[in-house]
Amino acid sequence: MDSFRVVVVDDSALFRTMLRNLLAEIPHCEVVASVADGKTAIDKITELRPDLVTLDVEMPDVSGIDVLRELKRRRVSAKVVMISRWTTAGAQVTTDALIEGAFDFILKPSSGDPVANKAALRAALEERISAVRETAPAENAANTDQTTSTPHPAVRVKAVVIGCSTGGPDALARVIPDLPANLPAPVFIVQHMPEGFTASLASRLNQASELEVLEAEDGLRVRPGQVVLARGDRHLELSHRAGDSVLVKLSEAPREHRCRPAVDFTLRSAVELYEGHLLAVILTGMGRDGTAGCELVHSRGGRVLAQHATGCTVYGMPKAVIQAGVADQIVELPRVAKAIERMLAIR
Repeated sequence: MDSFRVVVVDDSALFRTMLRNLLAEIPHCEVVASVADGKTAIDKITELRPDLVTLDVEMPDVSGIDVLRELKRRRVSAKVVMISRWTTAGAQVTTDALIEGAFDFILKPSSGDPVANKAALRAALEERISAVRETAPAENAANTDQTTSTPHPAVRVKAVVIGCSTGGPDALARVIPDLPANLPAPVFIVQHMPEGFTASLASRLNQASELEVLEAEDGLRVRPGQVVLARGDRHLELSHRAGDSVLVKLSEAPREHRCRPAVDFTLRSAVELYEGHLLAVILTGMGRDGTAGCELVHSRGGRVLAQHATGCTVYGMPKAVIQAGVADQIVELPRVAKAIERMLAIR
């Protein structure tokens, strides 16, 4: 296997050393540069074109997001993992970076146990490196949007559940603002994110959209045309109350696929309420979360849409749904919003 080349960017010499040492322990990883400031980082990344960049969010003069935007301006293609602190300000900037196209982010360890901190950081690095290597198959890249050969009959869709993970914030920023203000159904989003980061993502999407986008709250009464984003570290559950009202419940049930919120969890509760009148949309992400839920949606006569390999940051989640044979449509990201709109137009 070829060497996996990494550039480390952080203004803390101690943290740079820790990252270098941990990356050196990961097979086939090579740190090709370690820099302390954003300006040098831009030049090094442009010159070396590494497989991965670990980029500190908060740096003086040229911040992490400034680096990301300059690389984008220069059209330097690099998988950038932001290194963030668990603070409100850090969450806001990290969310902006993800929407700007950062691959993913890692929280700086905050435990008082240095051994546990290093173990957690190494595990996070290994997971991101595996995700970078999990790219869309070349033979699929030239395919156009597809409809499966035996789609279900058209049904009225009363709710939409969107599931995503790695690359999700960028994908959502391209889909949600393209949905019309008069959308006749609620939209529920499950994006794998920790506590404290989903509020800023909901806020950014709300600012860019005609629809109201808000972070899930316990007891929220859902209405058509509303977009509800699952809260970090809570499963999003849907339930009926008086009349036909649908209410949101935040659940601390065990993690699924090592995730909370999990897409499968929300899809199960959505199927109980909406039965076959449900559209599941699976966008970019690592792993298989959402596949079992989509199989359930499909078995009840609902619809399933999966993002096409082309343009996926990580093809894992949509690929698993497609391989399970339950995707009614396979659509490239720029056409996902229109596909949702078309399905919601059926009466």
